Amino acid sequence: MYISNAKRLTSAGARKILETAIARANEAKLAVTIAIVDAGGHLVLLERMEGGRFHTVHSATTKAVCAASNRRTTGATGATGNTLDVAHALGLALAAGAERWTAMEGGAPIMAGGECVGGVGVAGGDWQFDERVAREAAESIK
Repeated sequence: MYISNAKRLTSAGARKILETAIARANEAKLAVTIAIVDAGGHLVLLERMEGGRFHTVHSATTKAVCAASNRRTTGATGATGNTLDVAHALGLALAAGAERWTAMEGGAPIMAGGECVGGVGVAGGDWQFDERVAREAAESIK
C-alpha cells in the first residue's frame, strides 16, 4: 500500500533509443546530440555524434529532462499544454531552471504502458527534425 511497482528504463532500452536516433541522423547526414534520461531526469546515455556542435549537449539534455518531467513532447506550451508567448516561455524556463525546462522542440517522453520511464532529447537539426527523431526514438522500444 505504501510502495508501488514502478517501471524503469533499462540500459538496453536506452541503447535501442540511442541507436534509433543515430540511424535517423545518419540517414539525414546530420551530426546531432542525443540525451536519454530516466524518469527522474538523471542522465542515462549521451552521444554527441562526430561533428556535432558542443552547445547541442546542453540543448539535448534539457529537452530530455523537460520531456520526462512533463510527460509530453517539448515545445512552447506550459505544463497544462496551453500555448505560451515568448515572455511566458522565458519566465517558465527561469522559474523551473534552465536545465529543467525548454520551449524548444526535440524532446519526447519515453512511455511504457501509460507510465513515463524517461525522456529523450535530440539537438542539432532543425526543430522539425529534432522533434520527429526524438518521438521515433522514444517509440522504438514499444
